[in-house]
Amino acid sequence: MNTEDTIVAIASPPGGALRGILRISGPRVVTCLEPCLRVAWHALSGPGGWESLRGAVVLPGALDLGAEWSELPCEVYFWPGPRSYTRQTVAELHTLGSPPLLQAAVQRICAAGARLAQPGEFTLRAFLAGRIDLTQAEAVLGVIDARSRRQLDTALVQLAGGLAQPLNQLRNQLLDLVADLEAGLDFVEEDLEFVTAEQLAERLAGAVHQLTELERQLAGRSLDSDTFRVVLIGWPNVGKSSLFNALVGQTAALVAEAPGTTRDYVSGRIPLGGGECLVVDTAGVEPESVAGLAGGAQAMREQQAEQADLQLWCLDATRPLNPWERRHLQHPPATARLLVLTKTDRTWATDLTEPALRTSARTGRGIGDLRQAIRRCYAEAEPDETAAVSSTANRCRESVRRAGIALQQAADEAARGWGDELVAASLRSALDELGQVAGAVYTEDLLERIFSRFCIGK
Repeated sequence: MNTEDTIVAIASPPGGALRGILRISGPRVVTCLEPCLRVAWHALSGPGGWESLRGAVVLPGALDLGAEWSELPCEVYFWPGPRSYTRQTVAELHTLGSPPLLQAAVQRICAAGARLAQPGEFTLRAFLAGRIDLTQAEAVLGVIDARSRRQLDTALVQLAGGLAQPLNQLRNQLLDLVADLEAGLDFVEEDLEFVTAEQLAERLAGAVHQLTELERQLAGRSLDSDTFRVVLIGWPNVGKSSLFNALVGQTAALVAEAPGTTRDYVSGRIPLGGGECLVVDTAGVEPESVAGLAGGAQAMREQQAEQADLQLWCLDATRPLNPWERRHLQHPPATARLLVLTKTDRTWATDLTEPALRTSARTGRGIGDLRQAIRRCYAEAEPDETAAVSSTANRCRESVRRAGIALQQAADEAARGWGDELVAASLRSALDELGQVAGAVYTEDLLERIFSRFCIGK
């Protein structure tokens, strides 16, 4: 992709609509628009002409599509470079959202010297011009692909710098530390000390802490990581699988009287206001250490419980609480929790005193109330300001892990007094890995892999 080309594309979604948008960027925007665009310069307070524009303006106008078409009325949004998204001159034509008219407009502008933009090329130019970093570029795709309000909130937070700002802060601190160490090496014969051993240890410890937090942001993220996760937890044979089937409205989990039927976890989706949630049925709790298939099931149960946004603790209404249930009810988990009594259509024997939702998978009692309670928890959940869209997490997790190893190695070398040159070398390794996260270090293959997933016009 030649960034000196002037590119044009339809920036609005496919299909007919009240309004359609054409986006143009490059050094020859004015040259490509002048032959076919008539602008109402009288709308400006000063003298007319593109050269008079020093800031963003909105002008009424019309686009000449050729002899076969009438003039297409439009509004021209114009940003002179470098004050635009791509730091090049950018224009957007907002007009009727008729696909044939928009295609004709693109052809007319291409005939004047522009070319059709490739997928993601506008965002790529913004990245290459330093307007955004690579995590923010991926957030643009996250906004486009968002399937729920939660996913949209996560992408918007990242687009606003929720990941870029702490990452840049950490990189700048490490660069300053490397500069201090190398300055001390340059003036070693003059006995000048730019950073003491105590200051070095303190600054390295702070950097390790920040990187640990960054790694926590990216840990455990998956393709479903932006979806509100509801995980069913409980003792074997309390009715989790029956409740799961009732919630998702289909028989997805096996149900049997014998305890321990569920070994793997099973998931399904239910709609919520403005999105959907992922409901996960897990194996029954076995507090004693187990091996083999049962041990693997317990490990997956614990993993799903840690990733949950909401835990549904299922308790059997036909028996008293067992010691494990009684003990864990006294210690609320870090995530939100709802207590759910199952099998309430049978004889009661529970001694639970805390408020709980009463359900029966057999009769359907309380299932609607449980869905409403989940919906309320979903609505009350605040977007995680440290979250990352799944594509960023998947791309960056390994780089952050390697950066953590290099940074811890630098701290160990400093503690053992192995020399500032070795500490500086380890810090540079950490900086290289963090540079790949932000996009300060990149390859053409990496950019192709990221931006090829964008739609044309973004």
